[in-house]
Amino acid sequence: MNERIIKLSEHANDYANHLDKIGVDDGWQNIFNQKFAQLIVQEYEDEIWNCVLVESAGSDDKFLIRGIVRSALHDAKQHFGVEQ
Repeated sequence: MNERIIKLSEHANDYANHLDKIGVDDGWQNIFNQKFAQLIVQEYEDEIWNCVLVESAGSDDKFLIRGIVRSALHDAKQHFGVEQ
């Protein structure tokens, strides 16, 4: 498995353990799944933005490109239920 995925999984595990210890009653697995999904989507979003900002830097259409990407990322977050 990708080392970055392992790190995100460990982070989600720590988060779920912490909430479980303080008595958040949403079920450990549910908390873990939600956090892990959120972290993966955030990582994906960060990578997309890095690519878009570099590739569109000199483009006359950079604002259009960034608007399209912003809309697509918003839709993807809603699709996966991790809208912040």
